Amino acid sequence: MQISSVNDVKIYNLSHGKSLPEWLSDRKKRQLQKQDVDIQRRIELIQDFEMPTVCTSIKVTRDGQYILAAGTYKPRVRCYDTYQLSLKFERCLDSDVVAFDVLSDDYSKLVFLHCDRYVEFHSQHGHYYKTRIPKFGRDFSYHYPSCDLFFVGTSSEVYRLNLEQGRFLNSLQTDAVENNVCDINPVHHLFAAGSSEGRVECWDPRVRNRVGKLDCALSSLAEGSLPSISALKFNGSLGMAVGTSTGQVLLYDLRSNQPLLVKDHFYNLPIKSLNFHDPLNLVVSSDSKIIKMWNKDTGKLFSSIEPQANLNDVCMYPNSGEDTPRWCSFLDSLTEELEESPESTVYDDYKFVTRKDLENLGLSHLVGSSLLRAYMHGYFMDIRLYHKVKTMANPFAYEEYRKDKIRQKIEESRTHRVQVKALPKVNKELALKLMEEGDDEAEEAARKKKGKALPSLLGDDRFKVMFENPDYQVDEQSEDFRLLNPIISRVGQKRKKKLRLLAQQEDEEEPEGRGSSEEESSDDDDKGWVEEVREQRRLLWLEGKERRRQEKKEADRNTTIQPRFYQIKAGEEFRSFNDMARKQKLQKYDRLKVEERSGTSSTADTAVGSKQLTFTLKKSEQQRKQQQAEREHHEERKKLRRSAGHLSSSRGRGRGWAGRGRGRGRGRH
Repeated sequence: MQISSVNDVKIYNLSHGKSLPEWLSDRKKRQLQKQDVDIQRRIELIQDFEMPTVCTSIKVTRDGQYILAAGTYKPRVRCYDTYQLSLKFERCLDSDVVAFDVLSDDYSKLVFLHCDRYVEFHSQHGHYYKTRIPKFGRDFSYHYPSCDLFFVGTSSEVYRLNLEQGRFLNSLQTDAVENNVCDINPVHHLFAAGSSEGRVECWDPRVRNRVGKLDCALSSLAEGSLPSISALKFNGSLGMAVGTSTGQVLLYDLRSNQPLLVKDHFYNLPIKSLNFHDPLNLVVSSDSKIIKMWNKDTGKLFSSIEPQANLNDVCMYPNSGEDTPRWCSFLDSLTEELEESPESTVYDDYKFVTRKDLENLGLSHLVGSSLLRAYMHGYFMDIRLYHKVKTMANPFAYEEYRKDKIRQKIEESRTHRVQVKALPKVNKELALKLMEEGDDEAEEAARKKKGKALPSLLGDDRFKVMFENPDYQVDEQSEDFRLLNPIISRVGQKRKKKLRLLAQQEDEEEPEGRGSSEEESSDDDDKGWVEEVREQRRLLWLEGKERRRQEKKEADRNTTIQPRFYQIKAGEEFRSFNDMARKQKLQKYDRLKVEERSGTSSTADTAVGSKQLTFTLKKSEQQRKQQQAEREHHEERKKLRRSAGHLSSSRGRGRGWAGRGRGRGRGRH
């Protein structure tokens, strides 16, 4: 059993603690009860009062003798007898239960609304009848005077099933797209349905007419979203409570369209259930996280219950509150015993101090006063008083604490590195650079109190081979390294400079006009690394040129020219010299034209013989068409061209030629 106190209201959780599985033997259960303290403290008020997986809804019969619970898995309903404090029966169902109700004073008449649109009726012996509604249902209510069942769900219609005639009646047509919940007033039997648009429509079952519409969404807007109605409950003849999907509870008087009170759970979760506790004038509202009990007139919180598991439904035992029900009256004596022997509680807002601590703080004179509460070998005192006295007794304690924390952060960052006395054999320069950057980051993180610095590559096992295997050695003479090194070095310098500027800004305020100087310096830094990259590119080009020249010179030195001899075959005519002399007389342009007309190309002849290579260039269809079009164009231009020889060179010059050279014509006006 767990005891908690909220607003000086004690709440006893009887089912808190470990539960024993059913398949254990009695001997094993007794052994566990002797050994485990949590099992000893657990009070099993009703035997097997649980579900295998989830309990979705729970009801109490009107005579108060039976408690029925529906849950899963497998879908089932369990009935518990409070007089026997044990399980009465268990019935398995075909599908999950969305909602159920007890029509009689005991468990002899039950109605279940399933998730597959089926409505199932049970009698005292078990399953009795099953029917189906046109749309998926979400809730239903029973009208006792007319024996009508009102079903609401994913439809604008409210389906009516008369149990006396055994047939469906004409439906009620609402203005909503979907209806989530419904309820019937126990005094004047007014039927109300809550829609997904945040409206409540009230109907008179006698004439099947709508008598009123209430817009609750405008009174409970949360961050611009339109809430829907998730819970509905009448109280007396004029009171009504409405729960929304955004976690608000609205109390209405049926004579007004404005809420009397709006209570917010502040969890932004749909309200699951609403109940009224008339003896204490309370409203009991619950969502999936908490149960709140508050005064229905003022809205002041009375108490709250926040269990470890999510809530699906809340049921209040009728005619209880001030006294316990008759079947569990022994709980009164149990709680009285717990109040007579209260256990000492240690609170988070108290500090435990010894007598020596009081002497060091100069508070020995408070012994025996209400500010100190004796406990074991010391005292409990208010934590706020302790901090105030501690600050006055040692004003420099915070500075010492801060320095110790910074030192601890630096030491913790150093432990993450590779613990070596000397630099690694591979990539020594890189390792040294990472060590320096790690120190800077650790100091900066400790100074800013932002937590631990990022781990270094030296302490990461994934990069350990980088400092052990020679194959990973960085070649500083390579072209890639020389081009990237200016950029990386500049980035590192800018980063260090930024850290220094941040440190200066925290120590003293930044003077005006400093931002522009920082921008100019950043521009200068950018120009600097650009110039360095250009210089490296120029040096690499010069080195490559010199290297190619040396390679060529070395190749020429190693190459020896050997004379080549050719044999003239029988039947061949030696005409090399004559052909060479004739070709030398031809001009370069004429020779190319001749070769182009003939479609041949010749190789250079040697001094002692000749070899000729003849080939024809194959042109594509597009190239041939283009050349043909150009030839036709030239022929057309030749026909249109007129001779200008009859014009005198001295006449025909315009005024623009005076004092000007040839080619400076008109066009400058």
